[in-house]
Amino acid sequence: MELGLLYEFNVAQPWAGEHPWGQRTAERQVYRECIEQIVAADKVGFKTVWCVEHHFRENRSHMPANEVVLGALSQVTKNIQLGFGVTLAPHEFIHPARLAEKVATVDLLSGGRVQWGIGRSTPMEQIAFGVDQEKSKDKMRAAARTVVGMWEQQYYEEHSEYLDFPARMVTPKPYQYPHPPVWMAAVSEGSAEAAGRDGLGLLCFSTLTPLGKLKPVIDAYRAAQAAATEDLTSVRTNKVGVYTLVHCTESRDKFEQNRLWDSMWWWYKGLAEFTLKWEFAHFSEEMKKATFPLLEKRAKGEFDLTEFDKEDMVIVGTPDECLEKFLKYEAMGVDQVLCYINFGYLPQEAVLNCIELLGRHVIPELAKRGATRMAGGLAQSVRQAEKDLTAN
Repeated sequence: MELGLLYEFNVAQPWAGEHPWGQRTAERQVYRECIEQIVAADKVGFKTVWCVEHHFRENRSHMPANEVVLGALSQVTKNIQLGFGVTLAPHEFIHPARLAEKVATVDLLSGGRVQWGIGRSTPMEQIAFGVDQEKSKDKMRAAARTVVGMWEQQYYEEHSEYLDFPARMVTPKPYQYPHPPVWMAAVSEGSAEAAGRDGLGLLCFSTLTPLGKLKPVIDAYRAAQAAATEDLTSVRTNKVGVYTLVHCTESRDKFEQNRLWDSMWWWYKGLAEFTLKWEFAHFSEEMKKATFPLLEKRAKGEFDLTEFDKEDMVIVGTPDECLEKFLKYEAMGVDQVLCYINFGYLPQEAVLNCIELLGRHVIPELAKRGATRMAGGLAQSVRQAEKDLTAN
């Protein structure tokens, strides 16, 4: 199993100062520090950095233009793969030609290091862009198919339900041939199955439910992959990436110094407040009844953060403790954990130390265990082949 990173560029409130300088000063610091962190992660073996696309998400995600961030990273990193995690693909968000252009440009600048994720966001962003919510899933899939066509064909033309596009040469073409691997964000078992049927990689999270509840989602995805007959794109990706909050330090005694619990409190409470303010009114009645008690408790701060640690919904602790938790994710069938290491009020020194500890201690151990399993699997295959030959 590999370790990656997920970045939203959190700009945690309250900001020091009134508008306009409080926000601007905080954003300048966050962008500078996050780039420094990702450059450090590149040097110690993290596989991929995934950068989100979100709009209007004050306090939480101040990264609406992930292609710009990833383009900048392409010039200051050498090995780490650059993940669009994700691009908002329904046509109202962006014309498919612009989507093809920006993803291909980053792939070209990085020498073929792009992983492309697609998603359709939630009502708060969809409403602002005039997205047809009922058709957003179909439009996302249609846009992905269009983008791949624009990459593969010298001149592309389409006259369909969602797009009327004359024959044009879309430039540049991606560095990777025929195109970068494609992943899809999913929050339910049904959407995970959809990703599997389309031959796409799966991006999901473990921050809101106990780890054990993740396995049925992954199993459904793998089953759909196995039964898939027609891929949405030209590159099949059968991998699972799961993001969760991660903080690694030499001793749990440093949690208070690093403001870990304050930062986790900020993340969970802020998510609940955001959902109640912007999303809840658009839930189905069934979903409202199921989620309101939990959201209300979290918005009021009525929850025990240590339970998230005990249930392995987050990964915090010493390198050995973190390794033990990562191995539980691997046992669930996760191919890459997207470590959400920058959140809340964690100081820059603590985040950089977390990257160093994971890179120097945890990543090599995961790689060593993976190599051992691979060697054991090969040896077993050889023995079985010899047995079959003898039997014949």
